[in-house]
Amino acid sequence: MIHLSQETEALAVQLAAAQRLSVGATIQRALEDQARGAGIELRPAPRRRMTVDQMLALGAEIASLPVLDSRSPAEIMDDLNAI
Repeated sequence: MIHLSQETEALAVQLAAAQRLSVGATIQRALEDQARGAGIELRPAPRRRMTVDQMLALGAEIASLPVLDSRSPAEIMDDLNAI
């Protein structure tokens, strides 16, 4: 974990609010801009793919969620289209 001075943190929060971004996204964007200016080649982070087991676990987790609306999908769409 990186510890920032109060002044640095306050500046990051102000800049994030002005850009309507999270503080983390603001700091990352600033660092990327500085890196490009210094001639550092930015490489995208490697994408991590889900394994079959992870996909099945996610599906099981979603399937276990309670049903909040007992109407059929067609009924829900009809109501949405009526608005």
